[in-house]
Amino acid sequence: MTAIEDGVPAASPAVAAPTLAQLEDIHVVYRARSGGLLRRDHVYALTGADLSVAAGQTVGIVGESGCGKSTLAKVLVGLQRPTSGTVRFDGRDVTAMSRSQRRRTIGKTVGMVFQDPSTALNRRLPIRQVLRDPLDVHGVGTGREREARVRELLDLVGLPASVADVLPSQVSGGQRQRVAIGRALALQPRLLIADEPTSALDVSVRAQILNLLLDLKQQLGLAMVFVSHDIQTVRRMSDRVVTMYLGRIVEQAPAHAVPAHARHPYTRALFSATPGLLSPIDPIPLVGPVPPATHPPSGCPFRTRCWRADDRCAEQLPGTTDDPTEVSGGADHQYRCHHPVEAGTTDLDLISQAQERR
Repeated sequence: MTAIEDGVPAASPAVAAPTLAQLEDIHVVYRARSGGLLRRDHVYALTGADLSVAAGQTVGIVGESGCGKSTLAKVLVGLQRPTSGTVRFDGRDVTAMSRSQRRRTIGKTVGMVFQDPSTALNRRLPIRQVLRDPLDVHGVGTGREREARVRELLDLVGLPASVADVLPSQVSGGQRQRVAIGRALALQPRLLIADEPTSALDVSVRAQILNLLLDLKQQLGLAMVFVSHDIQTVRRMSDRVVTMYLGRIVEQAPAHAVPAHARHPYTRALFSATPGLLSPIDPIPLVGPVPPATHPPSGCPFRTRCWRADDRCAEQLPGTTDDPTEVSGGADHQYRCHHPVEAGTTDLDLISQAQERR
C-alpha cells in the first residue's frame, strides 16, 4: 500500500520509458451561438497542444476552470475529435485511422474515470453488467470468461463479490467510483485517464481512491493522466505537472520542480493560491478575469493578467523554451514565456513585483 503524506499519497519516482501516447499540435475549436440567432463564435478549447505520456508515467494537468484540461483528456480517450493535429499511440497515428480501427485501438489502450460516478454509471444496470459491458462491446472472451473477469475486477478495486448484483445507487459514492475504475480497467488498458476522480466524493474517502489509483498504477504498470483542480494532490500524484491556461499548455515540469522552480508566472501564481497545512495562503495577486475562449488575446494568452507583461507579450506568442538547469529537471522542463521567473525568486518577491506593477 502506498504511504500517505499530509493526507495525500506520494507518487513514485519517474522512470525513463518509451512514449505511449503523444499529442502533436492539437487544436479543438467549437462553434457556438452567441449574440443572436445568426451569429456564431468560435470557441478555442485547445490551441497548439503538444504532450507526451511515457509508459508507466503519471502526468498531472492543472489550471483554472475552462482552461482545456477536460478537453485534452477527452482527446486522449477518443471522446473528442481534434479539429487539427495528430494523436499517436505507440507511434501509430490514430487520427488517420477509420472509425472502427480507432475504436479498437483506443478502446483497448485507454480507460477513463469520470468526475461523478453517479452520472457516469448506468443506474438501471446491476454492477455486474456495468463491469461486463466493455467486454461485451469489444467481444472479449466467452460468457464464462467475462463473468470471471467481472469477479477479478471487483477484487482488483477492493469490492466484495456481493455488490455484483446490486445497482450503483445502492452503494456509497466511494464504492461507485471503485466500480467506475474497475470498468475503465476491464479491457486491460495501458493508459488511464482520471478526470477529477475525487471531486464528487466526501473528503474521508478521497485518500482511499487516490491510494487505489496509485496501487493499480504500480500493480498493472499503468500510465496515467490525472486531471484535478486540487493542484497539491496533482503534484503529489504525478511524475510530471502540466499547467494549462486558456486552452494552451504554458509549462511542463517534473513534479519535484513545482512550484519552487516553476518558470512561468501563471504556474507560480496558481500554486501560491493553494492552502498548505503548515503555512497560510499568500497568493500572488492577479488582476482581472480570464479572457473568454471565444476571443483570446493576441500574443501570450496570460498577458492580460500578468504583472511581467510588456509590448512584446502582446505582439508575439512565446515559443517553447527548455530549462537547462538540473534542479528544475533539465530538458523535461519546458515553458512558454518571454519573461520567465528567475531561479531563486520566492513568492514574496513575486508578490512585491506584482504589487509594484499594479
